[in-house]
Amino acid sequence: MKILVAISGGVDSSLAAAFLVEAGHDVTGIYLDCWSEPGCKVDLNRKDAMRVGLKLKIPMKVLDFKKEYEKRVMDWFFTEVKKGRTPNPDVFCNKEIKFGLLSEWAMKQGFDKLATGHYARIVPAFAGQDRLKNSTNAIQHSAIGREMKLLRAVDEKKDQSYFLSLLKQRQLEKVMFPVGGITKDEVRKKAKKRGIHVWNKRSTSGICFIGHTISFEDLLKTRIKEHKGEVIDIKGKVIGKHKGHQFYTIGQRHGFEVKQTSSNSKALFVVSKDRDKNQLVVGEKKELLRDSFEVEGWSCIRRIKSVKGFLTNDIHHSTIGRSQRGLRVRIRHQGKLIGCVVDGNKVRLKEKVFGVAPGQVAVIYQGEECLGGGVIKS
Repeated sequence: MKILVAISGGVDSSLAAAFLVEAGHDVTGIYLDCWSEPGCKVDLNRKDAMRVGLKLKIPMKVLDFKKEYEKRVMDWFFTEVKKGRTPNPDVFCNKEIKFGLLSEWAMKQGFDKLATGHYARIVPAFAGQDRLKNSTNAIQHSAIGREMKLLRAVDEKKDQSYFLSLLKQRQLEKVMFPVGGITKDEVRKKAKKRGIHVWNKRSTSGICFIGHTISFEDLLKTRIKEHKGEVIDIKGKVIGKHKGHQFYTIGQRHGFEVKQTSSNSKALFVVSKDRDKNQLVVGEKKELLRDSFEVEGWSCIRRIKSVKGFLTNDIHHSTIGRSQRGLRVRIRHQGKLIGCVVDGNKVRLKEKVFGVAPGQVAVIYQGEECLGGGVIKS
C-alpha cells in the first residue's frame, strides 16, 4: 500500500514509519507545522523528523497547517474557555487536523492510508476473536472499505483511544496505528535496535503541537487578561478572590486565594463557576462527586444496535440491562473507567466520580472497544 506517515520527530511515529517500511509498503513521511508560538520546539522536532526520514530512506514532506490549526483548534479552544468550560484541544485536533485535513490531503494525493504513532488499535468490526487476539501485532492490516473497530492500546498507561473518540467510521477506515499493539518500553527497545536516534527522546505532554514548555495558565494569558473576581462558598459567602474564572476548571484546588477560617479549614476545590458574575464557587471534595451527567450529543464510531440510547439522540429511553452490559465511561485521558448506563444523552454512573466539568469529553467503552464520545453539557 501507499502510506503517508505523520512523523512528529518523536520515537512513536518514527518506529511506526520503520515498521511500515519493513513491511514493504510505499512510505512517505509528513511533518505538520501547526504552531510556532512560545512552548513549541518546531525546529528541533522538524530536524528530528527529517533525520528519521533519511535513516529510513523515505521521502519527507512538510505541510504548513498553522492557519488551519489556529482557526479550527485554538480559536475554538479559547472560545470554550471564555464560556467557562473545560475543552480538550487534543481530541478536536485529532478530529479536525490530523484525521481531518491531513487525511483528506493524503487521500487527494493518492495515498491509501494515513499512519500515526498513536497508541490505539484498529481491527475489522466482524473479524472474530482470533483477529482480536492478533491485534496486538505491531501492524494491524486493516482492510480498505470495511467497517472498523477502535480498540484501546495494549499498553494501558499509554492508551490514546480517548483522544480518538470523536473520529467517524469514514476517518477510521483510512488510518493505521502501527505501534498500538506494543508497549512504550518495547517501542524504545525496537527503535534503539534499528538505530533510530530519537529512541530515548522524552515523550511530549501538554496540548497537541504546543507541548509542555509553556504552562496552561501562560497560554491562556496570550488571549485572556486577568480580571479579579470573588471566591464564594456553597452558601454564597465571599471568602476570597481569584484571577478570572477562565483560569480555573472544575475540581481545581489551587490558584485562588481564600481566607482560612474554622468553617473552611479543609481543602477547597472549584465546584462551579458563574461566568456572568466572574465568581468561583468552592467547596469540599464531596461536593464534586457526581453519579450522572448529560452530554450535548454523541459522536459514534460505528452503529451498534444493542446500545440504542448511545447511538441515536432521538431515543431517550434505551433498554437498561443486557443490551448495555459492560459499558464504561471515561471523562478524562487516563481517567478511571467507570461502569455506566446510557439513556439518550444522559449517562448514569455505577459509582460517583470526581470533577465532572462542562466541556470535557466523555468517552464510552464496551470491553476493549471505544464506541465514541460526547462533550459534557452539565
